[in-house]
Amino acid sequence: MSTAMAIESDSVGISNPQDVGDQVPTKGPIPTGPGDVMSLDNVDRALSAKMHHVNDAIDTIGFTHYHTKLFFLNGFGYGVDSLLLFLMSISAEQVVAQYPPKFTRGAQLGFYLALLVGALFWGSTADVIGRKWAFNFSLLISAIFSTVAGAAPNYPVWASFVALSAFGSGGNLVLDTTVFLEYLPSNKQWLLTLLAGWWGVGQTVAGLVAWGFMANYSCPSDGSVPCTNVNNMGWRYLFYTCGALVFVLSVARVLVIRFHETPKFLLCQGKDEDVIKTLRNLAERYNRPCYLTLEQLQACGQIQSAHANQKASLSEVGVHIKGLFATRTMALSTSLVWLSWALIGLGYALYYVYLPEYLASRDASTGESSSYITWRNYAITNLCAVPGPIIAGFMCEMPIFGRKRTMAFGAFATMTFFFGYTSVRTSAENLGFSCAISVTINIYYATLYAYTVEILPSAHRGTGNGVAVALNRLMGMVSALIGAFTSTSSSVPIYVCAGLLGMCGILAVFFPLESRGRRSI
Repeated sequence: MSTAMAIESDSVGISNPQDVGDQVPTKGPIPTGPGDVMSLDNVDRALSAKMHHVNDAIDTIGFTHYHTKLFFLNGFGYGVDSLLLFLMSISAEQVVAQYPPKFTRGAQLGFYLALLVGALFWGSTADVIGRKWAFNFSLLISAIFSTVAGAAPNYPVWASFVALSAFGSGGNLVLDTTVFLEYLPSNKQWLLTLLAGWWGVGQTVAGLVAWGFMANYSCPSDGSVPCTNVNNMGWRYLFYTCGALVFVLSVARVLVIRFHETPKFLLCQGKDEDVIKTLRNLAERYNRPCYLTLEQLQACGQIQSAHANQKASLSEVGVHIKGLFATRTMALSTSLVWLSWALIGLGYALYYVYLPEYLASRDASTGESSSYITWRNYAITNLCAVPGPIIAGFMCEMPIFGRKRTMAFGAFATMTFFFGYTSVRTSAENLGFSCAISVTINIYYATLYAYTVEILPSAHRGTGNGVAVALNRLMGMVSALIGAFTSTSSSVPIYVCAGLLGMCGILAVFFPLESRGRRSI
């Protein structure tokens, strides 16, 4: 390497690649890079050394227009996931009124079950066959079935199509953060938190479209007039419009960017040549340096811990689960993160999936019985979900907060507003507390999304993230059962949500790893 190249490398905080581990020492610690979120020395020495080299290369290349495209295209997955969730919850009451089923919460249960299966399926396959297929096709599956759901002739068919659309979107939250992280330079990992802002965009779109259609093309909910296609087309227009939007987004993912498999997945597959090719192509496209060589990676040895002997087997899944508990710190971290996902899954679903009913009851008690006002407030509340991840993105990079304290702040602030919400007496208070909760709960959620993938090892990241999201969906199913047998227009679910958010805040304080300023592995 020339002297000029060495100076340029040092200027971006990356050590001279010829000086860092061309040969992996047979004894003593592997030279992991400063700021790695954890060490894999005692798990897989070769993987630890190779991951260090790849992180150096990604940091040297830096942030490019390719990353900007990924931010938007991956964000579409966030938006679609929340959009479909809100489509189901917004339209359920009108579909039930038109096609009365024996069990009115069947669609909610089916939706969350499909999300659960989708998270596990796409998450586990992402670690086995790669991130690319789920990234390209999950949105298309959602688009097809959400559009068709608008033409459903009865409740069972509608619930089935809604569930199938959810199966496609079930992989979005698992893969979007994973794909984005595995291309990001370490000094831009905070963008993972900002990525969650797309969740608010998705639910805002759903709320605005519902404001236009549901307020004007829905039959009366009091049963005074029979619901037919003549007077109850609002929910169909809602699915047609949003389904078409999702289809456009799915096409954009394929046409706007030529997505290549992530270098960290290729590394865990033992495809060192493809890792070099992917990184060099990215560097050359944007005129950036890339000093990583095939000889450096091969000198690190053979990776031993990433896969079973036969990938198409149950033992392969076992390897990925076991890899998340390889050390005491990893076991504690994985357990607490999974528990947090379960708790917020119940609290979030209880509040948001049944928010239309609770808002309607609050509006009625404060003199606001207009359907227009109810849906207007719903749209405004959803719009307030967008600032939460933006605030979290700034907070999580501040030394005084970091990831853990940002999550704790978001959880405890939401708990406080939940308790305050039960004392609402005026329409202005109703809307104000709803908006405040929407902001703070998304500060917590956005940071949890980012933190989860940051502390999971790359070889098992899809599986670990998939299980986390699946637990979240499982508790969403529990919330549907609670809604079926209790009154969601009462204050009881709000008290439960407050307690759950308080528990999430406490868990965040005890997370063993802080990922701010540290590189994922």
